[in-house]
Amino acid sequence: MDRHEVIKEIVTGSGGKIVLLVMDGLGDLPNDGKTPLMKAKTPNMDSLAEKSELGQTIPVLYGITPGSGPGHLALFGYDPIKYQIGRGILEALGIGIEVGKDDMVARGNFATIKDGVIVDRRAGRPPTEESARIVEILKNNIKEIDGVKIEFYPGKEHRFVVKFTAEWLDDAISDADPQKEGKPMEWAKALKPGAEKTAEVVNKLIRKIGEILKDNPKINWALLRGFSKYPKLPQFPEVYKVRAGAIATYPMYRGIAKLVGMEVLQTGDTIEDELETLKSHWNDYDFFYFHVKKTDSYGEDGKFNEKVHVIEETDAIIPEILNLGPDVLVITGDHSTPCLMKSHSWHPVPFLIHSKFVRKGLSKEFNEFECARGTLGTFYALDAMTLMLAHAGRLEKFGA
Repeated sequence: MDRHEVIKEIVTGSGGKIVLLVMDGLGDLPNDGKTPLMKAKTPNMDSLAEKSELGQTIPVLYGITPGSGPGHLALFGYDPIKYQIGRGILEALGIGIEVGKDDMVARGNFATIKDGVIVDRRAGRPPTEESARIVEILKNNIKEIDGVKIEFYPGKEHRFVVKFTAEWLDDAISDADPQKEGKPMEWAKALKPGAEKTAEVVNKLIRKIGEILKDNPKINWALLRGFSKYPKLPQFPEVYKVRAGAIATYPMYRGIAKLVGMEVLQTGDTIEDELETLKSHWNDYDFFYFHVKKTDSYGEDGKFNEKVHVIEETDAIIPEILNLGPDVLVITGDHSTPCLMKSHSWHPVPFLIHSKFVRKGLSKEFNEFECARGTLGTFYALDAMTLMLAHAGRLEKFGA
């Protein structure tokens, strides 16, 4: 039996209501002795910490730096090593792209290249309207390469999606992205025999994009990653017997929620908009996934004070979430994104769980170091979902 089969046998289909609040890239490293979570004024999270259990999670394995996809899959109870999913499919589903059996999708970043070196992987984070204008230019100039139909779709800020359509496409190719600034372009390569032709098409496309955009001072290149066809996963509502609603402002996170079978709820762009969405759908679902993006964005940009501000914004809505009466509230992240590193990292992620069944009283604040000393200790994020279900009274005893 795998873990999902075990859970299906003991999950009850009734019990309390759960809110999983994911502050993307929440974990960090100290700057002058304090992390953004320590520096932020968080009276509500700190008060909640006194009445909750704290710990820290390992998203994949010790020392492994996860992408947002694996980090979220683990929180949703899917082994991120067993279920490896390209970022492209998550982004595509998140913006409502139909992906068929002959399709392959990839997540794109507009970037800045100079003398063959990537100097900015996000092209200065252009406004969404500007990148959408660039996408229209590409749509009008590129429609097919070597018999493969090419379609472009705008995303948020510097992001976009490319859909490739042909019967013979193989998604076993590496990212066409060096992942860091100051490095030369990394081209797509076949990861298994038979995928060489797909990699060649991808690289031809990137060169063509570069030729079209060469006169733009910032948006003059594209990076493509997360090549993927449509995968099949056990569905969240069937495994856990809950009605699950997802609230997220960015396409990729809506995409991963949709992929596992959650219903994606339409919301606005701000944390306050997301809160209003939660309130308006409170009676419709048993489980809510509530995603805050900017903690990760500012971590990747090395903007310590801005990350502090987003944490404080999130803290301000905690009383209103608690007023709704969730039986279980979890506050955590999908991975750490230290401002010092300007990237995701392998560091453990702060985790707080609040319910009437917690062993409370040990912790006084919500931050990385208090979580490291918490009653839950250090555990794999893969176990977070069963922990939430248990606190919600949704699991029966296992075995005789």
